[in-house]
Amino acid sequence: MIREPSAVLALAVISFLLTVIWGAPLIRLLRAIKVGDNIRLELRDKSKDLKFGTPTMGGVMFILPIVLITGLLNAVNLLNPELGGRSVLVPLLTMIFFAALGFMDDRSKLRDKEGGEGMKSRYKFLLQMLITGGTAIALYVILDVPNLFLPGLDFEIGLGWFYIPIAMFIIIGSANAVNFTDGMDGLGGLISATAFAAYGGISLVQGQSFLAQFCFTIVGALFGFLWYNVHPAQLIMGDTGSMALGSTLGVVALMTGQWAILPIIAIIPVSEILSVIIQVLYFKATGGKRVFKMSPIHYHFELSGWSETQVVQRFWLISLLFAIIGVALAVI
Repeated sequence: MIREPSAVLALAVISFLLTVIWGAPLIRLLRAIKVGDNIRLELRDKSKDLKFGTPTMGGVMFILPIVLITGLLNAVNLLNPELGGRSVLVPLLTMIFFAALGFMDDRSKLRDKEGGEGMKSRYKFLLQMLITGGTAIALYVILDVPNLFLPGLDFEIGLGWFYIPIAMFIIIGSANAVNFTDGMDGLGGLISATAFAAYGGISLVQGQSFLAQFCFTIVGALFGFLWYNVHPAQLIMGDTGSMALGSTLGVVALMTGQWAILPIIAIIPVSEILSVIIQVLYFKATGGKRVFKMSPIHYHFELSGWSETQVVQRFWLISLLFAIIGVALAVI
């Protein structure tokens, strides 16, 4: 069991190197099979036309190294329940299942060359419910994770069976929030890496070494992905990556028991999904009026005159600040 922070951080370096090494061949493969993204029509201008056709499904780039490293690192522990390594199976399998769901959604978008709408929402939501239902039951019944910790309180708050629907809501909400966040070069990766680093630190403080290993493996792999995804992006993570990251972040937060501070640590994804909800509700209530120029909210700022790099950098700075606040609240 890895306990020292320096050893845990070494995993981030290893996953970073593996991701960077195999990233270039993957991009060449995606270009060869013409897996290109469709830019939203409202944003079609000269700068966006340069991105049209950029390879998508790039989430595969960081998911495979995460699965490989986590599997090898915990191979012995997974066979010995006394060592506790099986707990890492829950977030890992959640990542894999949501990545598969995102992959199906990405394929649907590629087939619809004009609209790029993807899977029907009701089918996607049904599959999300099935996956998260199994995950929530595993967390509550099998792993018996902490139900809820609140800042300033040194005891666990029990939720009983209400924990399961709450956990499902958190995982689905987190998956879709990160999915909405992934709309600009580097934005989804930077925000997600910051959130996982925060929960990796919280896991270390709480003595959850296996979870800390997993979190920092994800951080390293995301940094490797960002090597190719920062502006101008050579590939896009797509739903394959964003839904996998968001759902896994929700599971990690639940496993620490510190999910009450998730809206703080993940302030940007929460703001993104809230902007979509507000926009839709206001549009329907007023018969066509809008609160934002476009949602999710990062497009509003871009259409207001911010450059794409300004939006990404400023959103990341906000994310970093709130992640620090979240960690501070978790350890007080």
